[in-house]
Amino acid sequence: MELQILRHGKAQDHGHPGGDGSRALVERGREQARWAAEVVQRSGRVPEVVLTSPVLRSRQTAEVFCKAAGIDKPIEQPWLACGMSPETAVKELRGFSEFKRVMLVGHEPDLSSLVEHLLGCATSGIEVKKGALVGLALMPSIRHATLRYLIPPRMG
Repeated sequence: MELQILRHGKAQDHGHPGGDGSRALVERGREQARWAAEVVQRSGRVPEVVLTSPVLRSRQTAEVFCKAAGIDKPIEQPWLACGMSPETAVKELRGFSEFKRVMLVGHEPDLSSLVEHLLGCATSGIEVKKGALVGLALMPSIRHATLRYLIPPRMG
């Protein structure tokens, strides 16, 4: 399975009156999601299923991505909310092993921790920036992976 990881796009600043969970994407975040969709389309790597955190900014990123990529709406997964452990992600991903390409849309530092865990790195300093796209080739056990690509968000 190819695991694609997309960090949510740029959202409203911290300190939003509704709290962290209600921070919506700003236009720059929507552009980042559309850009990621363009990248996977051009490379022929459109995911079969997109799983997203239920937190607003991730959900919106996933929805914009799916619409721009011309694929089904994302599926909310509570385990992708802020605070996800790599072990939980690995366990939950086993339920999607019939898919060739799966995308996760979520948060930091959870996504970087998952990448480090799957690559067998200990505090390697990986940071998945807002709007960045990571591609991993998961081994059949879904416990280890090989890095295929790490594409920073479009500059500008």
